[in-house]
Amino acid sequence: MTTLIDLRDAHKRYGEQVLLDGATVAISNKHKVGLIGRNGAGKSTLCRVLLGEEELDAGDVVFHPDLRMGYLRQHDPFEPGETVLDFLMRDTGQADWRCGEVAGRFELKGPQLDTPVATLSGGWQTRVKLAALLLHDPNLLLLDEPTNFLDLRTQLLLEEFLREFRAACLVVSHDRTFLKATCSRTLELARGRLTMFSGDVDVYLEHQEQRREHDQRANAAMLAKRKQLERFIVENRANANTASQARSKAKQLERLELQEIETDEATVTIRIPEVDIRQGTALRCSNLTIGYPDHQVASGIELEVEHGTRTAIVGDNGQGKTTFLRTITNSLPTQQGTLRWGYGCSTGVYAQHVYRSLTDNSTVLEYLQHQAASEIKTQTILNLAGCFLFRGGDVDKPVSVLSGGERARLCLAGLLLGRHNVLVLDEPGNHLDVESVEALATALCGYAGTVIFTSHDRHFLGRVATGVVEVRDGRIASYPSSYDDYLYRVNQEIEEGSRNRTHGSTRPRSASAGESREPESREARKARARRQHQLGKEIASLERKIAKHEQRRAEFEAQLTTAASAAEVQRIQSALAAVQEKLEPLEQDWLKLQEEQEQL
Repeated sequence: MTTLIDLRDAHKRYGEQVLLDGATVAISNKHKVGLIGRNGAGKSTLCRVLLGEEELDAGDVVFHPDLRMGYLRQHDPFEPGETVLDFLMRDTGQADWRCGEVAGRFELKGPQLDTPVATLSGGWQTRVKLAALLLHDPNLLLLDEPTNFLDLRTQLLLEEFLREFRAACLVVSHDRTFLKATCSRTLELARGRLTMFSGDVDVYLEHQEQRREHDQRANAAMLAKRKQLERFIVENRANANTASQARSKAKQLERLELQEIETDEATVTIRIPEVDIRQGTALRCSNLTIGYPDHQVASGIELEVEHGTRTAIVGDNGQGKTTFLRTITNSLPTQQGTLRWGYGCSTGVYAQHVYRSLTDNSTVLEYLQHQAASEIKTQTILNLAGCFLFRGGDVDKPVSVLSGGERARLCLAGLLLGRHNVLVLDEPGNHLDVESVEALATALCGYAGTVIFTSHDRHFLGRVATGVVEVRDGRIASYPSSYDDYLYRVNQEIEEGSRNRTHGSTRPRSASAGESREPESREARKARARRQHQLGKEIASLERKIAKHEQRRAEFEAQLTTAASAAEVQRIQSALAAVQEKLEPLEQDWLKLQEEQEQL
């Protein structure tokens, strides 16, 4: 292996903030490395050092003479009116056929190559920049938060590109799912130090937790040993017969050293106040059309959202996810059809960029007091503020001095204090670091109310969502099964190349290849929506039963490995057979329901 970058004893600080404190790492031409660390830890500063945009206070960065670094630019390098193909040829100096070949890997084909780049969405512009990056033939890619604001399909295409890329990568990201799919090594920047681990991010975090628990147990044993030695010394040092033993124990005591365990950094622990549990339908849309005065986004929407569910609104960028959320929260009027909230629904809304509308002359505490329900006590407000890292004197800070991330946390805290039994959240994880997003997911999973939300973070979606609604090609379809099931379907579509439509097309999906779908009557749509909803409930019930039996099977299989006699083995095997006999019909029923759901 060839070392492309060698960072040695690097030091960097801004005022009192130490970002790099003796950091050392080597990146070879075979490494695909995911760089993780908290917001403010210094990841972006490290990237700028590696790019030569900033200098170290002390230490060295040694670059291999053959290093060809490719960097995904955050700014737009396009010229006015420039088409996709024009930009690729100008930026890379490659022939048109070569540019078209590489662009095709990101589904930039045919008429899209002649489309002005400025008219493309952010996700498609990122695909253009990635194609240009590949055409430059780098042997080290440096990607700083590449998945920010990318829709699911662009993320999956980027993952596939990085997996097939035969050179080195350094990827900075808070998206654990993306890092796990693309990087085989993990580099953590914490407290100014760099730690390289030969494993993906999940394995690394699990290893760190196991190591911490091991060190804590070792320290507990060490403290017990120390107390034992101290007691022996006290009891025996004055006795002439045992004084020498006491001196020996004292030397042994001096050699005992505790493992250094770094204290946890401050983190977010979110507790949402309890709300009344409600039953039945929270939201019902019937033959709904949404959009703007000069543009229809989606029509024929038949949708029911039950109380207590957590529904993820998904779809490619520009398809209408935010339009749908704005419509159901009355920020946009409906164009046709009906939209009704259930009786007693109190809706709290977190919209994209809502943090920019905060009043600058109020303090953190004043804002939270204004947002809180009347019965919420000041101490409860302070406790929740602390959960969002507004502690001590931070609650007296004026909103005007808060960063974007702090304002986002403040808006979420205020929303949760309102005791709404329905939360509508548009990208709630933007501007939050990975720990805050994880804490928000945990809080929402324990929330007794109803959640309707959008997110680009697949780990967050997989944890929170109990149902999926896709906005696509002017239609909205409900997937009552899990987000993982929806993700599997999208992966299958990409692998099979079933979606080769041009950018911006709003043609409805056909019923089958080469065959246009007949218009569906209102009654038929309502019947199909009801059946889909019923199927979702039946599938979820079966999955709970299957999981219970699979857990029992795993327990019996574990018992087999420790069975002490032939009789015990026979008993366990009989129990296993009984569990399997119950599982098989359940799995068959599950498959049938899944097939019916696919057909619908």
